[in-house]
Amino acid sequence: MNEAPNAPQVSPSSTIPPEELDRMTDDIIAALKTVYDPEIPSDIYELGLIYRVDIDDDRNVAIDMTLTAPGCPVAGEMPGWVENAVSAVQGVQGVKVNMVFDPPWDQSRMSDEARVALDMW
Repeated sequence: MNEAPNAPQVSPSSTIPPEELDRMTDDIIAALKTVYDPEIPSDIYELGLIYRVDIDDDRNVAIDMTLTAPGCPVAGEMPGWVENAVSAVQGVQGVKVNMVFDPPWDQSRMSDEARVALDMW
């Protein structure tokens, strides 16, 4: 999964069965792909705004994310959107979203899918 430039670091817990961890990870990524920046026609995962996804032993999920720019108009709302989307994943007990700006986001984190959607080659 980490071949894509936008793939977040996923830190799994060793006490969760591998099959369940794989399913949860896939479902969390699918949930992240439902969240869009309203000004950009691509989801936050494909844009590379998700830096880290950590699932602990109790199935709590910690997510580090950023924005395309610190002054983004939805900066206050987007973490809640991410929390709501990931909270709906089966098996997830809780979600904490941390907004980070280091390293700063740049276009190199975008997937090919996002580049096509935004015509940014």
